[in-house]
Amino acid sequence: MNRITQIAILAVLGVGAYIVMSAIYTVSEVEQAIITQFGKPVGAPVTTAGLKFKIPFIQDVNPIDKRVLEWDGNPSDMPTKDKLYISVDLFARWRITDPLQYFLRLRDERSAQSRLDDILGSETRNAVAKHELIEIIRTTKDRVPLRDTLLTEAERNQDIGALVPIQKGRKLVEQEIFSAAAEKVRVFGIELLDIRFKRINYNESVRPKIYDRMISERRQIAERFLSEGNGEAARIRGNRERDLNKIQSEAYRQVEEIRGVADAKATEIYAKAYNQSPEAAAFYEFTRTMQAYKSIIAKNTTLVLSTDSDLFKFLKGMTPKSSVVPAQPSGGN
Repeated sequence: MNRITQIAILAVLGVGAYIVMSAIYTVSEVEQAIITQFGKPVGAPVTTAGLKFKIPFIQDVNPIDKRVLEWDGNPSDMPTKDKLYISVDLFARWRITDPLQYFLRLRDERSAQSRLDDILGSETRNAVAKHELIEIIRTTKDRVPLRDTLLTEAERNQDIGALVPIQKGRKLVEQEIFSAAAEKVRVFGIELLDIRFKRINYNESVRPKIYDRMISERRQIAERFLSEGNGEAARIRGNRERDLNKIQSEAYRQVEEIRGVADAKATEIYAKAYNQSPEAAAFYEFTRTMQAYKSIIAKNTTLVLSTDSDLFKFLKGMTPKSSVVPAQPSGGN
């Protein structure tokens, strides 16, 4: 066998190997495949994993993912029923259940993501426009707000911190979007598994005004609590002053009663002491008059008294020192 024959055999074997390799393909566990011939699908979708065969050079393999895929939309501004513009960020999970229909209508995942943007965005706008903001924010209508355990029963019954009553809640709004969108994406061979609101925020243009209003409302509530606290403080101070005055008046009354009893007792003792004889009574009158002199007469005091005054009778019997004549000695040397 000459060299040319060997080269020809090797060439034939190489071409044969290439043809065999072109006819063989594999499908992994997370994929399914559509076989196309001249760009058109032929046969049923290949959904089982393993080694497969196709016509080489004529047929092509188009792998399609069969795992659960994610859709994460961009935040979009939309109005609510109560005319508040909010920014809604939504995400969803989906998978391809009919690969042939999916391939015919969308071809690839990029097209599917674009179609999901349109459908889910449109249904989200419709659902948000039909509900007020509180319906989208609140998780469920059965939620009970937490209360401060330090508040009194009357304060708990006030409307501060009370939640506005709702009819549905965020979960039911999500279910509405899911039900409407699932029917529309099914025609593309897609099964919508779940959707959720990732974030709901106020629009950038109205957010400062909303925050200012929230701050104003919180300040009003704070002022209400402050005024109630000041009123309670004034009531406590008034009760304190009233109780203090009551205590002082009661103490003064008791002091005066004790003092009156003491004066009566002292008077009784004085009466018993000085009424034992006329001389004792006269002495008592004299000592009391002297005490009265001490109280009413000071330096440079001028008194105008009648001669028959009880206060004057002890003064008129007194002899000034200058009028005293010294006694003359009897006899003399």
